[in-house]
Amino acid sequence: MALKVAIVGLPNVGKSTLFNALTQTAAAQAANYPFCTIEPNVGEVAVPEPRLDALAGIAKSKEIIPARITFVDVAGLVRGAAQGEGLGNQFLANIRDCDAIAFVARCFEDGDVTHVEGRVDPLSDLDIIETELMIADLESLERRLPALEKRAKGADKEAQTTLRLAQLALEPLKAGRPALAAKVEAEDMRAWRMLQLLTTKPALYVCNVDEASAATGNALSDRVAERATQDGAKAVVISAKIESEIAMLDPEERTEFLETLGLAEPGLNRMIREAYDLLGLRTYFTAGPKEARAWTIPVGATGPQAAGVIHTDFEKGFIRAETIAYEDYVRFGGEAGARDAGKLRAEGRDYVVQDGDVMNFRFNV
Repeated sequence: MALKVAIVGLPNVGKSTLFNALTQTAAAQAANYPFCTIEPNVGEVAVPEPRLDALAGIAKSKEIIPARITFVDVAGLVRGAAQGEGLGNQFLANIRDCDAIAFVARCFEDGDVTHVEGRVDPLSDLDIIETELMIADLESLERRLPALEKRAKGADKEAQTTLRLAQLALEPLKAGRPALAAKVEAEDMRAWRMLQLLTTKPALYVCNVDEASAATGNALSDRVAERATQDGAKAVVISAKIESEIAMLDPEERTEFLETLGLAEPGLNRMIREAYDLLGLRTYFTAGPKEARAWTIPVGATGPQAAGVIHTDFEKGFIRAETIAYEDYVRFGGEAGARDAGKLRAEGRDYVVQDGDVMNFRFNV
C-alpha cells in the first residue's frame, strides 16, 4: 500500500528545503519569497529499512526493493487561504488525496529569511494552518448538505449515512475544533473517510530547527512537541538545512557528518517512522535469490490481506503463509536454517502478520 504525505506550512518555513532533502533532489525551488512552489512537487522516496539489507545479504538477493513513500510539497498557505487568499483553495485540494499531513513549523530565528507574519511563533503558525483547514472543511460540508438532505428524504440509505456523519463533523467544526474531535463508530469509519475532510487526517508536526538544535531541539520545538501531545499528533525535530546538505553526500560522508552533529540517523528516517506509527502501518518481507522486498500493511492485517498487497490473486487463493520472524531468519542464516531449527511456521487465514515477518505465500488460483 502506498503512503502519501502532504508537506504543509506557511511560506518560508522550510517546506521546499525539507522536500529537497527528503527526495534527495533539487526538484523544488527553495527561495526566500512566498509561493516559490507554484505547482505541488511530488517525490517518491525509498523507506529506509536496515533489516531489508540484512535479509538480502543472507538470501543472496540480486535486487533489493524497499517500500516507497510519496511526499507532496504543497505551496505555502496563508491566512485567508480558504477564502482564496494567496494561491487559494487549489492547494487545499492537493491535500485531500494524501493519507497524512506533515505540518512544518518554523522553529528557528533568522533575520535573512522573511516570515510572512513578521514574527517567529510556530504555535501561531499551526493555528493559522489548522484554522484554514477547518474553514475549508466547514464550507465543503455546508455546500454538500442541501443535496444530501434531498437524497436522504428519498430513502437513500447511503445519503442518510453520509448526512448523519456530515452533521457529526459539523459540530466540532462550528465550535472551532477539527473534525477529528468527532466520535465516530467503527462501523462508520469507511463512510467517514469518504467525506475526505482535511481535519480528519493524521498530523505530524515537523519542527524545523537551526543547525545547533538539530540533535536536541530548542525552546520553540519543545512548545510544538507539547502541542502535538495535546492534539494527539506526532512531532519530530529536523533541521531542513542540514538534511539538504546530508542528501548531497555519499553514504560514508553522510555517516561521518551525522556523527559530528550528534545525530544517529537522517531526519528522513525519523519522519517516516513517525508517519508509519501515526497511520498504524507495519512492514513484512519476502526474500529469495531474485529479490528481497519490503511490503507495507496496516496493523492487524491477516495473512490473506498481506498476501493481497502483492497480488489480489494471492489473497483470493490463499492457502497458508510460511512465516519466519526476522530475528529467527537472521539468527539461523535464512529459510533453511530456520526450518531446521523449527522456526518456520505455517500460518492460516486468521494469522495476524507481525512487523518484520519474513513470509512465503502458498496459494491456489
